[in-house]
Amino acid sequence: MTEPTLITTPFTAQSTAAEVVNGVDLTGRRAIVTGAASGIGVETARALAGAGAEVTLAVRDVQAGEHVAGDISAGAGNKHVLVAPLDLADQRSVAAFTAAWDGPLHILVNNAGVMRTPEMRTPEGWELQFATNHLGHFALATGLHPALAAAGRARVVSLSSVGHLRVAVDFDDIHFRVRAYDPEIAYSQSKTANVLFAVEANRRWAGDGITVNAAHPGAILTNLTRHMSQEELDTAVASGYVFKTPQQGAATSVLLATSPLLEGVGGRYFEECNQAHRHVPGTYNGVADHALDPGAATRLWQASLGMLATSSRD
Repeated sequence: MTEPTLITTPFTAQSTAAEVVNGVDLTGRRAIVTGAASGIGVETARALAGAGAEVTLAVRDVQAGEHVAGDISAGAGNKHVLVAPLDLADQRSVAAFTAAWDGPLHILVNNAGVMRTPEMRTPEGWELQFATNHLGHFALATGLHPALAAAGRARVVSLSSVGHLRVAVDFDDIHFRVRAYDPEIAYSQSKTANVLFAVEANRRWAGDGITVNAAHPGAILTNLTRHMSQEELDTAVASGYVFKTPQQGAATSVLLATSPLLEGVGGRYFEECNQAHRHVPGTYNGVADHALDPGAATRLWQASLGMLATSSRD
């Protein structure tokens, strides 16, 4: 089967967030970046604020968020850098955030995440990585859907990872209640879910003027890697990983959130600032067929709604 023509841009793996947003005017637009108190979330928010957007840093650590907001605001000359509490592993926190949001929302960057954590569970019994990386963002985006629809031409960016290549979502045992817990498999499954979310959300919401895409930011040494040993990091480098700066890591997200080149484009997976090709076994790039499967995307959406409904009754 011939692969459809992929969307390409002038930007590369070395491009920075500031470079991809250069020349874009976001004055009057409102954005939310989750996990914007550290790592590539900071640089994503910085680029959006630098282009004139009102940016809300949705963070667990409000004090850290306030420090980052002050730094971004001063550097960008933009007073509209705000901070709001959000714990994606806590559905009550997500519900409070969406209930407090007022007015249109033009850009939502689902950036926050945890990686390869020890086995931990939310009060609902959900595995922490899936609960945080997928279910928290799913509840956030669906809760903010009216605000996104009200904006017109809104964009949602779902951060995934090359880790998604490893496994599909195990619908029979998403939360490791039967199989032995494996932190890497759990992480990879949640990252596949992030792509499937983009596929299904775009299908459902394109008619509302909302486009949704997934992004692999690349390998960056941030707080996300805190559960990896030095030996594991060394192995990653030896296997061909090239670590980016946070500014480069934020570039693909910012491109998807702002570039005129991607107007009306949705339901796709991007890496290195370009749409990814289908994964070739034995390589560490591209997008897996299981992550773009429309049947799996619909199934995940329904399963996620079911989990959230159960949570709301607890």
